[in-house]
Amino acid sequence: MISFDAIRIAFQIALASFVSYLLGFYFTDLFHAESASIGGLWAAISSIVVLQASRHDTWSSALLRVIGTAIGAVISAAYLIVLPFNPFGIAVSIFVAVLLCHAIRVPDHARLAASTVAVVIVTASIHPALDPIVNAALRLSESFIGTVMAVLMVLIWRGPKEPSNVA
Repeated sequence: MISFDAIRIAFQIALASFVSYLLGFYFTDLFHAESASIGGLWAAISSIVVLQASRHDTWSSALLRVIGTAIGAVISAAYLIVLPFNPFGIAVSIFVAVLLCHAIRVPDHARLAASTVAVVIVTASIHPALDPIVNAALRLSESFIGTVMAVLMVLIWRGPKEPSNVA
């Protein structure tokens, strides 16, 4: 039998991803209409990745998402300012992003930095006229939109009571 918590989490993820997609789409449409669908998708993915069963886990995931995305956005923008899209460039940029995360002692952020690098650089291949800084800033903003929606879901609709030793 499916528990009430499973239904709650499924509903929260579905609602957060739906609202995130719409907000991400329309936000990106203001700056670069051609990549608005990518904006909606990236915002929805962010809400799905961040939303967890508890407030504590969602906050932890949100922090990982924002910092990892910021690192990936900076690395990919720097790459795209110098060089155009290239699959090898994605690999090198992901390598640099992961190493940077380890060097600054935030290794848990590496996979999110890497996924952001891939999204920003692939978006540049689809929309080569899109300014690299605008591209990276949009992807960071969309990730933030999805992250905020996920956090709002757990703040509005509380899950099971968390242990008192959880901050």
